[in-house]
Amino acid sequence: MRFSIGLFSLLAASASAFSPVSTSTSRCSSILGAKIDGRTVEAGSVTPTNNFILVKVAAAQEETEGGILLTGKAKITKTEGLVMATGPGKTHPDTGALFQMPVNEGDNVVYGEFDGTEIDIDGDKHTLIRDDDVLVKFSGDELTLESCDVLRDAVLVYVETKETSTEGGILIAQSSSSETRPSTGKVVKVGPGRLATNGEVMEMEIEEGDFIKFRDYAGNEVEIEGEEYTVVHSLDILAKF
Repeated sequence: MRFSIGLFSLLAASASAFSPVSTSTSRCSSILGAKIDGRTVEAGSVTPTNNFILVKVAAAQEETEGGILLTGKAKITKTEGLVMATGPGKTHPDTGALFQMPVNEGDNVVYGEFDGTEIDIDGDKHTLIRDDDVLVKFSGDELTLESCDVLRDAVLVYVETKETSTEGGILIAQSSSSETRPSTGKVVKVGPGRLATNGEVMEMEIEEGDFIKFRDYAGNEVEIEGEEYTVVHSLDILAKF
């Protein structure tokens, strides 16, 4: 039996917005004898549809860098994992142009904390996310600045968080205070560009090394090698300098 996953009710509601795509272009993950939400999938494959991505979620962190063991709810759940399969991509509702998937099977991805729909496959935690939910992708076993890339019109920004102090001299990190998080920073990674209605990539106006001002509260934070970065899309960038 072939069990295709694409968030069934959502897919049915939006079917008119997507044109049929040959199944030969889709990537699938062969998972024999799997159980998905208690349903057995025999000798078949789990195949995401449209622009959905099947991700095997990375194991929770059970020990701190200092060697302290974490148990129960104290374990740090990671919002990252290995891409097991991808759909063929979505098509533009007006032009019918195919928007190719920006990640491939075997890539590692980091996604938003509240993104995705979790499923269980043979006791392993997986999640189904959209390609738009991916913050960064990276190769190898560890997320580093060198190994990661941003997708499409996203840029990775290093935002310096300054420390302030109370009257008693207690230091408070900027992100922990009531003040707005800084919305300027240095661009360290740039995606290939936005997709036009015909599916072609449009050139980015931003380059690595630019300093940018972006909208307050825009972007998503990502920790890379102990430093905080922000992933911002081009439409949220107000100026460069």
